[in-house]
Amino acid sequence: MSRIWTIGYERTGLADFIAALKAARVKTLVDVREVPLSRRAGFSKNVLAGSLAEAGIGYIHMKALGTPKLGREAARRGDAKTMHRIFEARLAEPESQLALSQTAELAGKNRICLMCLEHDWRVCHRNIVAQHLEAEFGLSSTHLSPGLSPESPPPRARSRTRRAPRSPARVQARRATRPRKRRE
Repeated sequence: MSRIWTIGYERTGLADFIAALKAARVKTLVDVREVPLSRRAGFSKNVLAGSLAEAGIGYIHMKALGTPKLGREAARRGDAKTMHRIFEARLAEPESQLALSQTAELAGKNRICLMCLEHDWRVCHRNIVAQHLEAEFGLSSTHLSPGLSPESPPPRARSRTRRAPRSPARVQARRATRPRKRRE
């Protein structure tokens, strides 16, 4: 199974960010922000692409894999469900399907890393992109945290075991066998 990496730049500087990419031996960074601009120094498209080139890492912007404005607004409000719905609709569009296919093709040629802002991949749309790449193209993902070790995603919900609820009879039996506390 081929692998992709993902990274967020929210809590890091450019030097640590590039060091994390180099440590993972990433060859191409795939920017999955719809608008590749940042208030954080060094992370706007042109400056980032130049810094990555100096480090021997390629840069590609995949606008079609970015969250639309309404999705970003929902995320800012803390409405993850709406953001997820909007972004899933975006990924169903032909342009996004093509971008997913191109990203998978790139991953087959060399080590790629998806990039967006959020440090925590679990709340970032890049995790949704990674899930689609896994489901549709068989690409597993590892999430990089600059300054920390790589993190693989937890097992899918379907592989988690859930404890069965206790039946009323079992609860009663347990109560009956427990010794009573003595009152003094």
